[in-house]
Amino acid sequence: AMSSAGGRQPSQSRAIPTRTVALSDATQLPPDYCTTPGGTLFSTTPGGTRIIYDRKFLLDRRNSPMAQTPPCHLPNIPGVTSPGSAGEEPKADANSLNH
Repeated sequence: AMSSAGGRQPSQSRAIPTRTVALSDATQLPPDYCTTPGGTLFSTTPGGTRIIYDRKFLLDRRNSPMAQTPPCHLPNIPGVTSPGSAGEEPKADANSLNH
């Protein structure tokens, strides 16, 4: 007799509903497709290795010395990699976006 169940009937198992969406380009993916609501990030390497960073790991890295300084050899992009002037709007050039 299993009294630990509290007198409840076991739940019926049901298939989790899924749907398949065909994408023709990576730009059709939502911006948060590789995150969970809890903050876990997951991805794969080109070789197929799975990479999983949970929220606690990422928050622990926030205080590392490497996180306190910007990477070296960044291009100078006002408002992105260097402070921009207050009312400056970035002007996107169609040719520069392709490089």
